[in-house]
Amino acid sequence: MERPRGPEDKPNAPDDHPGTAGEVFGAFLKLGLTSFGGPIAHLGYFRQELVVRRRWIEEAAYADLVALCQFLPGPASSQVGFALGLRRAGVWGGLAAWSAFTLPSALLLLAFAYGAPFLGGPTGESILRGLKLVAVAIVAHAVWGMARTLTPDLARIAIALAAAALVLAMGGALAQIGAIVVGGGLGLLVSRRGPALSPPTGTRPLLRRYGWICLGAFLGLLLFLPMLARLTDWQALKLFDAFYRSGALVFGGGHVVLPLLQAEVVQPGWTTDDVFLAGYGAAQAVPGPLFTFSSYLGAVVGPQPNGVAGAAIALVAIFLPGVLILCAALPFWDQLRARPGTQAALRGANASVVGILAAALYDPVWTSAVMRPSHAVIAVTGFLVLTFWRVPAWTVVIGVVGLTALFASVT
Repeated sequence: MERPRGPEDKPNAPDDHPGTAGEVFGAFLKLGLTSFGGPIAHLGYFRQELVVRRRWIEEAAYADLVALCQFLPGPASSQVGFALGLRRAGVWGGLAAWSAFTLPSALLLLAFAYGAPFLGGPTGESILRGLKLVAVAIVAHAVWGMARTLTPDLARIAIALAAAALVLAMGGALAQIGAIVVGGGLGLLVSRRGPALSPPTGTRPLLRRYGWICLGAFLGLLLFLPMLARLTDWQALKLFDAFYRSGALVFGGGHVVLPLLQAEVVQPGWTTDDVFLAGYGAAQAVPGPLFTFSSYLGAVVGPQPNGVAGAAIALVAIFLPGVLILCAALPFWDQLRARPGTQAALRGANASVVGILAAALYDPVWTSAVMRPSHAVIAVTGFLVLTFWRVPAWTVVIGVVGLTALFASVT
């Protein structure tokens, strides 16, 4: 009788037989319902389920896909999932992987969007306040972890500080985009040295002509959607454009989408900081990718379309650029990743996003959530628990909301 594999066992030779979209959907639905803990944890779940247990892909090829998706803008774990589905069952397999992994958390957050307005009275206010304090702890934890990884030297620390200063001084999406572009340029000048790359695997699920088509679509939508939205004044197109640009400019982790989305939906008056941060806190308590926060925002924005239609538009729009740029890069990955200039620019851009997220930690996250000393104590406690005890984020959500309710009841 064969001994069951443990989590540390190495997988055998991969199963090279073509799969079906239904098989992919079933595997990723299980992951979408159980994958708590953020993108790094998601990648561990993927490895155990699809590399070790199901043997869909060999270890080296999986590591190369992870490297590619961390190199590109977009939600890394969702991109890896799409790529695995693509390898297993073609385009339909990629779509099945994305939908099964994404829909559970998107539907939960859509339900929260409909239920949040009924959280009235002292209890409801305590819950919403607690969710905003969760956002403080989560974003502080993300800044801490990203800074240790992405700003390991004085040059990149300086880039991060400059990006934070620029965003705090100017505000808005243009300042954030400018900080990323400037960071990439500075990276070319001061960050030419970096860690050695793993050898290429030669994995190319797509032909090069399809890569060029996807790259053209990615850039065309990024450049022309804002123009069309202004010319037509069609709110559905404005909503799609706002979430598409946010998804296209996320480097360095899912939490970086927070300041981008805040600039797109709060500053134009589509929603408020309080509503925004309550949803962001709720997003920490559900499994699956953080980008499904978009389904909540699409449902609660003020101008129509909102509700289910707004949630669907926002959800598709924020994930689409990550899928397009992934499909564009797959056929060219080995050559692209070997260029020193590309690596240096990315190091500078990643340092900038640390600064952008640090600026967002202060405004609006801290300024909107912390109104009294007890709030600061709760937020800092949540950060310390996340950072040094390394407990799951969903348990921090429960703890912070409970502490907030307790403090509110005795003061």
